[in-house]
Amino acid sequence: MIRSMLCLLISAACSGWLANVPASDEVVRLSQDDGQWVMAAKNYANTRFSGLDQINAGNVKQLRVAWVFSTGVLNGHEAAPLVVKDTMYLVTPWPNLLYALDLNQAGAIKWVYKPNPSRAARGVACCDVVNRGAAYAEGKIFFNTLDNHTVAVDAATGKEAWKTKLGEIAMGETMTMAPIVVKNKVLVGNSGGEMGVRGWITALDTRNGRILWRAYSTGPDKDVLIGPDFKPPYVTGENLGATTWPSETAWQIGGGTVWGWISYDPEADLIYYGTSNAGPWNAVQRPGDNKWTSSVFARDPDTGMARWAYQWNPHDLYDYDGINENVLLDLNIGGQDRKVLVHADRNGYLYVMDRLTGEIISAEPFVHTNTVKGVDLKTGIPDLATGKEPQLGKFVKDICPAPPGGKDWQPMAYSPRTGFLYVPHNNLCFDMKTMEVGYIAGTPYVGAEVAMKPGPGGNRGLFTAWDPVQNKKMWAIEEPFPAWSGALATAGDVVFYGTMDRWFKAVDAKTGRELWKFRTGSGVIGQPVTYRGPDGKQYVAVLAGVGGWAGAVVSGHLDPEIPYGALGFVGAMRDLPKVTGEGGTLYVFALPEEQP
Repeated sequence: MIRSMLCLLISAACSGWLANVPASDEVVRLSQDDGQWVMAAKNYANTRFSGLDQINAGNVKQLRVAWVFSTGVLNGHEAAPLVVKDTMYLVTPWPNLLYALDLNQAGAIKWVYKPNPSRAARGVACCDVVNRGAAYAEGKIFFNTLDNHTVAVDAATGKEAWKTKLGEIAMGETMTMAPIVVKNKVLVGNSGGEMGVRGWITALDTRNGRILWRAYSTGPDKDVLIGPDFKPPYVTGENLGATTWPSETAWQIGGGTVWGWISYDPEADLIYYGTSNAGPWNAVQRPGDNKWTSSVFARDPDTGMARWAYQWNPHDLYDYDGINENVLLDLNIGGQDRKVLVHADRNGYLYVMDRLTGEIISAEPFVHTNTVKGVDLKTGIPDLATGKEPQLGKFVKDICPAPPGGKDWQPMAYSPRTGFLYVPHNNLCFDMKTMEVGYIAGTPYVGAEVAMKPGPGGNRGLFTAWDPVQNKKMWAIEEPFPAWSGALATAGDVVFYGTMDRWFKAVDAKTGRELWKFRTGSGVIGQPVTYRGPDGKQYVAVLAGVGGWAGAVVSGHLDPEIPYGALGFVGAMRDLPKVTGEGGTLYVFALPEEQP
């Protein structure tokens, strides 16, 4: 009974119950319709759960390819397709083509919009030239280009409505994240933490692209948009974004970029997002906590003013970005109904937090780690292990997790039917040596030499089901390479994800048993989605096309014998070119027609 009530409560939350307030009404209404998929994360809560159940654990083994589409682009495809009524929208890696495909005609091209981003942006992108998706609202498709523009395109005609420049390539700045639309504002952030870029989140007017506010991750309170309503649960003080750095120059080139996911709770009227690593990686050059890098913020979407913040990794030693998705759930924990934010951090811990206050309810390791021994729930401070601290000029061996963390950007899903999170993630360790580095605008600002390697057991990836109430792993699937795709959970009790060695898989949501898999043309690092087509059938779609940071050895044609390539990721991926090549292709699957 308790589970049933819990499922009902959470199902309502995941399907839009949170949205029964006068905010972003259109987006909430559309995200409630499981026939469509109007933002990369499916809904504001970032659950990536669909109520469709035509494809289920009993028949998923019959899935067949319904149609395919080649994007004509060879770099890593990390985006989620959007589905609005009878049209699918795809945004590619650079050159960031936006396709509109007709679902009434098996993906026939309706139109393609070409933003023509600067080629120079390719030269400063940290980790491939990926794009993580678009958002729909008010009859427009919103997305970012690698050369720091946010674009609005008429969804019906493909004509540009507006285009706003937000950053500078010359400073090492790029944009790769998927925007969301909240209360007639497009929310976007920048990339470039490895180039000394100062991080920010910006709100633009959906009607004309005018910048409404910008909040930096570092610097004095007036720049970070911190005022009297800011109540962080574990620290006090003013201008911490400046005073926890060694100098004014340091925080101006200190990272904290916002290239991950944004969640929104309409009832609390708060957005949630994380910030990236501090720069440079050589932490000796930036004594102090380096706030507010590697942190999570809760902000008012109308003004941008911060309500609370928490720093996952003060004085980050290992490039542990905090940009991973924050899944918003209403859970009964210890007999108490709690409005929580769930976050699987790069430091290897899965946090359950009160999303109204930022207080940590629990934090447990979900992957092997020897850098953090635990998290103090009273102070919020991670207890760092000794013996693995980076040293100047000397390699420290076997540090776990590696810089991509226990989990990187690859988003997890949540099913209210099982109560489980489905977490695609990494099992990587690394060796690290640090050195002094000078800052030159638009060039790498890292100060570290890194070589990654497989973690314990030799498998480099895992797909884990995790119960956030019991704080424990329910089951896990080992993968030979990092599980670098997103996850999708459905009411058919099926969970979908892709692998870098060219499999797209369906597993039983309750047990993890493999139910079906399909061999794709290239490795899968995209975000699977599902929708109801104009013919009333359920479809599942995913982009294949290996690349991203993990797959840069393939998409960037890097020498697999040099382990330090791609900021050290090549060391763990030397054999990837032997199992997959490049190639951007959309696959759409459906059950076969019933025979008369």
